[in-house]
Amino acid sequence: MARETTYLELSQDGGGAHKFYEVIVDGTAVSVRYGRIGAPGQLQSSSFPTVEKARSAAAKKIGEKVRKGYAPAVQGQRAARSVTRRQVTSAPSTARAVAPVLWRFRTGSAAFGIHVDEDRCWVGNQAGDVYTLSHGGEVLARYSLPDGVKCLVADEFWIYAGCDDGTVYDLSSKVPFGAYAIAADVDIYWLDIHEGVLDVSDANGGLTVIDHEDEHQWSRKSAGTSAWMVRADERAVYHGHSGGVTAYAADGTGQLWHSATPGGVLFGWQEEHSVYAGTVRNTVQRLSKASGATEATYRCDAAVYSCATSPDGRHVFAGDSSSSVYCFDADGHRLWKLGTGGGSALSMQYLDGRLYLVTTDGSLVCVDASEQAIAAAQQGSVPAPMDVKSAAALPVFTPAASASAVATVSMAAVASEPAGGVVVECVQQGGRMRVQVVSDGFEQSWNVQFPRGIREAGARYVVDGLHPASGGFYRVRGEIRRLV
Repeated sequence: MARETTYLELSQDGGGAHKFYEVIVDGTAVSVRYGRIGAPGQLQSSSFPTVEKARSAAAKKIGEKVRKGYAPAVQGQRAARSVTRRQVTSAPSTARAVAPVLWRFRTGSAAFGIHVDEDRCWVGNQAGDVYTLSHGGEVLARYSLPDGVKCLVADEFWIYAGCDDGTVYDLSSKVPFGAYAIAADVDIYWLDIHEGVLDVSDANGGLTVIDHEDEHQWSRKSAGTSAWMVRADERAVYHGHSGGVTAYAADGTGQLWHSATPGGVLFGWQEEHSVYAGTVRNTVQRLSKASGATEATYRCDAAVYSCATSPDGRHVFAGDSSSSVYCFDADGHRLWKLGTGGGSALSMQYLDGRLYLVTTDGSLVCVDASEQAIAAAQQGSVPAPMDVKSAAALPVFTPAASASAVATVSMAAVASEPAGGVVVECVQQGGRMRVQVVSDGFEQSWNVQFPRGIREAGARYVVDGLHPASGGFYRVRGEIRRLV
């Protein structure tokens, strides 16, 4: 019996929806692929007892989309909508001395994504490459994602990469998977995540909040555009844009405060009681999380592309558009200004006496920010930076392209409670496909953060690692295998 394919698109003028929906009936199997026009999209597959039931289910899905405005189309005739990339310039530093760079790793493309933890350093660039390195500069692994990496964010020890294809990938396992799919009409600028809740700021000054099961929670439109800053905690979401910083209640019930800044916001950082906004008018503003009041101002000599702090905000760091990096005390007094030795710092993070930068020339740079090293640098004495090379045999991890990429194991090959693995099951509840734990010893009422593309009613999977998250759900950290 021949396969039956129905391809639909919904494309709206003025930056609205631009997405496709494809249904394929192949005997008793129904596959649904959906996403942004021009992108591979996500895939869901289901099987039915008879061909008639498969066709009926497909007709129902198609009818639902047609009623929402989708129409038959020819795949490939409409191009993907252009993605807004941060337009930046980088002038030579005006500092008299260069920062003490310990090592430098060139990724090959401009980089915005950075995350540094106790174990390793992460960098993501606009070519879709994500690398992990040791603190000593050894390249450990590489991930190859389908599109440019907007930013890297961490939630406890889970790492997520937000990409220009509208997908947020979980990189916590060897095989990345799409944990969140951002609506096709949202032009992503920046992301943050807190207890599994994803916060997305966009080109139009919008804010979209999505829960750990990839379900839309709430959205707001701030007074400005070009929302490059979003930071979140248990109390609020702090949204920085061309008109300043706006704080919204974490549950979406309303605006808490708004503070105008001297110029549009280009980057944001947070500590327990304060948020920091780097602006086009050469300043970093420290704002009270409680009220939005300005607590301190840190003045640079050019537009501020990035900022960060040492713990509790004792020192504040900033990177400007002229390839300089600054350090201030908490009250705003400038302690030093040095050149990066390369491009301008687009993102940065401080850890254990070192300042890590990702730059316009695509480098991850490790700076010795200790008092001794900085004092020596100001006198013109800096170490020769190590130029880190990526090993030819470095493993490269890519996302599973479809449901078929998930390993399938036979029931005869594994027990229903396999040693070292946990069994989870897809369950239809109130119109939503949830994933719950079947194995003993787990909280049965909690749901599991799980790839949408392989959720299928009644399907069971074995996961090698399942960890509780503080938001009251489980996260996968390990291989996913389907039981058949």
